[in-house]
Amino acid sequence: MEKKNSICDEKTYEAVYKEHSQSLRNFMFFKTKDTASSYDLVQEAFIKLWDNCGKVTPEKAKSFLFTVANNLFLNTVAHKKVRYTYANSVTESSDKQTPEFLLEEKQFGKKLQNALDNLTEIQRTAFLMSRVEGKKYREIAEILDISPKAAGKRVLDALENLRNTIENI
Repeated sequence: MEKKNSICDEKTYEAVYKEHSQSLRNFMFFKTKDTASSYDLVQEAFIKLWDNCGKVTPEKAKSFLFTVANNLFLNTVAHKKVRYTYANSVTESSDKQTPEFLLEEKQFGKKLQNALDNLTEIQRTAFLMSRVEGKKYREIAEILDISPKAAGKRVLDALENLRNTIENI
């Protein structure tokens, strides 16, 4: 690919940044309702654009940025849901359990969180949409703009990675 008409060219990258950063930040602020989070998501999206500069044309940069930022936001929300659900389940059952059981449960929660963090972004997104949000493969495929078979494969790969990472599951 010719560098002059590529995102890898610093001037082209700067032009894309100037053209799309404000609207992307507004879009992310609308979703997050938090200024700092919206700036962070925009920054991460532009980092991913730079990392993939050879694959993304300037004409497709806006679509790429909005898709990446939205997926990062969805990952953040799904991650928060997992933590919230786990925290609530621990507090609800804590008065009925032995200290040993609570310690094992806490250790398992840490292992699970580490295992989820070690999944690839695409696996984690599909897995959390399936298991936390209860979405069908068809719904995941529509959101991620992939085939239902690819969505199922991502979830199954995530499950396999989790099983290999966490013993006694």
